[in-house]
Amino acid sequence: MPRLLYASTSPYSSKVRMAALYAGIAVDLVPIKTEDKPADLIGANPLGKIPVLVLDDGRSVHDSRAITQHLNRMSKNALFPRNPDKRLEAEVLEALADGICDCALSMVYERRMRPEDMVYQPWLDRQWAKITSALDLLNANPPKLPKKITAGQLALRACLGYLSLRFGGKWEKGRSRLVRWAARFDEKFPELKPCIPA
Repeated sequence: MPRLLYASTSPYSSKVRMAALYAGIAVDLVPIKTEDKPADLIGANPLGKIPVLVLDDGRSVHDSRAITQHLNRMSKNALFPRNPDKRLEAEVLEALADGICDCALSMVYERRMRPEDMVYQPWLDRQWAKITSALDLLNANPPKLPKKITAGQLALRACLGYLSLRFGGKWEKGRSRLVRWAARFDEKFPELKPCIPA
């Protein structure tokens, strides 16, 4: 069984855990603390980043988008549509959600890694502006939630879960359609809820 090295707070890990579960692919979940730089993680991904999917033959797949593509191939297209236009739509939504997470994570690290007097507020403001711009676009036209969803919707739910964890009460203002979208997602796919960042 493939092993997934992950962290419960990571939105990228969340997306991959949801994707494996949704696609019906069993993985052995291995929680990792990246700050400890465990040999398991560094051996699987020299960048020391999670998630990493370690295959049965010992090969490692890292970067969450590479993992969702691999899971899609393993499941015969359970995560991405075969239709080229619909597939592109799913890939772009996944990239947008991941991009929001990239900005949010850089804000968390800016505050966590620097002494308080060295935190660079213009950087935080710039990242938050990117996040709000993307969220406003999504709120104006939330993705559909059909019976068969894609890695794009999974990535967005993981993203909103991460924002609620790190920026709860801040990202939701003025975005009631996106808040409702997340609630509907949880109602339609309750089995995925335990994978949301916590």
